[in-house]
Amino acid sequence: MAGGAGIADAAELLDLATEAARRAGALLLERFAGDATGVRTKSTATDLVSDADTAAERTIVETVRAARPRDGWVAEEGTSAESSTGITWVADPLDGTVNYLFRIPVWCVSVAAEDDDGALAGVIHDPNLGETFTATRGGGAFRNGEPIRVSDRADLATALIATGFEYDAGLRAFQAGVVADVIPAVRDIRRGGSAALDLAGVACGRLDGYYESSTQRWDKAAGSLIVAEAGGIVTELTNPSGGTPGVVAAGPGIHAALAALVTR
Repeated sequence: MAGGAGIADAAELLDLATEAARRAGALLLERFAGDATGVRTKSTATDLVSDADTAAERTIVETVRAARPRDGWVAEEGTSAESSTGITWVADPLDGTVNYLFRIPVWCVSVAAEDDDGALAGVIHDPNLGETFTATRGGGAFRNGEPIRVSDRADLATALIATGFEYDAGLRAFQAGVVADVIPAVRDIRRGGSAALDLAGVACGRLDGYYESSTQRWDKAAGSLIVAEAGGIVTELTNPSGGTPGVVAAGPGIHAALAALVTR
């Protein structure tokens, strides 16, 4: 497929992304009941990865490459390739690794297909709840095939807001200062531990908003599309480390107020 895929192509990409995410999710769920293997650290002593992450990524890549061998790749555990088709896959094979390793059932698989204009199709699959969130650009957002919409809340003071934190201690201290400003201004804060699931929560109205100042491309590629297609607004948030921008996602009624509150 050359660049500039049409609506039919987006549907095909979504089907492939969903198949890959569900295969990886089944593998992760099977391993979730057993002992973790190959646990090691990445950016800091608290930033963990395991054999489950790499096995799930391999499953995603093999599933997609069997159908589309010339597409590009950006994936959390190292898969990288230039695209010769105009399509690049962005995957987080296990978003919420720390939860996974601590046996907290709040983690998911996130897969998106991007073209030159951004995400064209995206999937967030939650094996624990049996929920699959999907979207294509211009095609709406769905949970298990049923349409979803963001919250219509217009009052930030009654909004339930999610956030996440960096692994670096200095950045966490900065983020804690922002949370101190947010807590008195909203209903309450949630910290689930999976950026993709937080975005899915905004998309279906479980959460009124979500912000995080330090995210990676694979954390939000699928989720940002799903929120936007569910009627939400997604904007960038300055990363205090100077790295990849974070994200603010919410319904139209509170997005501007939330973005102003969390921007320093």
